[in-house]
Amino acid sequence: MAHTLPPRLFFHKPPLPLHRPLSHAPPHISTMEPPSAATTTPDSGQQAPDPLVQYVVLRRDLIDTWPLGSVVTQGCHASVAAIWAHKDDPHTHQYCLNIDSMHKVTLEVKGEAQILTLTEKLKENSIDHKLWIEQPENIPTCLATKPYPKSIVSSYFRRLKLCK
Repeated sequence: MAHTLPPRLFFHKPPLPLHRPLSHAPPHISTMEPPSAATTTPDSGQQAPDPLVQYVVLRRDLIDTWPLGSVVTQGCHASVAAIWAHKDDPHTHQYCLNIDSMHKVTLEVKGEAQILTLTEKLKENSIDHKLWIEQPENIPTCLATKPYPKSIVSSYFRRLKLCK
């Protein structure tokens, strides 16, 4: 049974279900897969799918000093902002069509200097992302990439620890 958003006065048309199988996508949404890298499996010679993944990177110094909910909120802000900023990108589109199968990897850096260095490295390599800067304090708290095939972006995050 599909869940729907509660009716609101400001909706101009009825809300869409939160999850819709690809075969039932609205006509204005393409169900074609975006171009993505794939890897060949040695056993079968067939190409294995390259999963779309969104990386979220939090600051360990904030995890240790801020309330947990505040840090989680920062990651949510960055994730949504990265997706919204790239909503017309084919990978983002496909990632959102599979809303019940999203893949995120949440990592950590030590502090502000490291997150700023990572942002510069991603910019230099044209990896689209959002550095979330908490206002009004003007504190860079975390970053999130737009969804990418894992093979394209994983190398930029290999040296980072999983956030625990």
